[in-house]
Amino acid sequence: MKQRTGIFDIVNVLILALFACTMLFPFVHMAAVSLSSAEFVVGNQISIWPKGINFDAYTAVLSDDRILTGYRNTLLYVVLGTTLSLIVTTMGAYSLSRRNLVFGRTFMLMIVFTILFSGGMIPTYLTVRNYHMLDTIWAMVIPNLVTAFNLIIMRTFFQGLPKELEESGKIDGLSDAGILTRIVLPLSKPVLLTVMLFYAVQIWGNFFSALLYLRNADLYPLQVIIRNIVMMGVMSDITVSSALGDKAVVLESLKYAVILVGTLPILLFYPFIQKHFIKGAMMGSVKG
Repeated sequence: MKQRTGIFDIVNVLILALFACTMLFPFVHMAAVSLSSAEFVVGNQISIWPKGINFDAYTAVLSDDRILTGYRNTLLYVVLGTTLSLIVTTMGAYSLSRRNLVFGRTFMLMIVFTILFSGGMIPTYLTVRNYHMLDTIWAMVIPNLVTAFNLIIMRTFFQGLPKELEESGKIDGLSDAGILTRIVLPLSKPVLLTVMLFYAVQIWGNFFSALLYLRNADLYPLQVIIRNIVMMGVMSDITVSSALGDKAVVLESLKYAVILVGTLPILLFYPFIQKHFIKGAMMGSVKG
């Protein structure tokens, strides 16, 4: 039978298209400004299409050592933090998904409690300081190692797996660790990729922890450098780059170029796991 297109479908598509255009417009505008010539940017003549296309702003940004240092630090934090967070979250979620876990319900109540209430900024800072993690890469990894929301999503996913798989593993002599690594994890690719994306995006965009715990500029992530450029206009030795000769780059174009350079990599990562992301998010949040 041929599916009919109703009024609801048309209105729904129009509303979603409007939302999509609303969310895409800032990125399109920033790209247009960053690719436009200085005279058009200064004259505020750019909307969604660049005028006098040039790549001077991107050349200036990529020639700044601070941007490259920020990229290096951010990639280190993302890889290290996401790996450790995924390992700890997986072990915790699998343990809490076992119905025979002693005090399992109590542990879950304590974890849910942290969603509603936290220790606060000052106690957290004092804890990080007392463990001598200030001005180290661990200050960007350990304090936000596990998110309760991600733990609950993964736990719910594990609970939805058939009990017969676990029983067959026990019959074959597998321990709990063996069941997790040989049976559960191979079947959990969607939720693992989903939680991995959540952690990667969280760490990539995390600049507040760096402002609190880092004083060494060589450890700053990319987002702190972007914040300094956008909020304070800290752009020494980049407004006129030696690679550009006598060409001056408008600060507005530089700001937008920096934002796009810091945002696009994590956005381009999403399409590669979109299929697993949708499946994992649904199966990890809806039980049944």
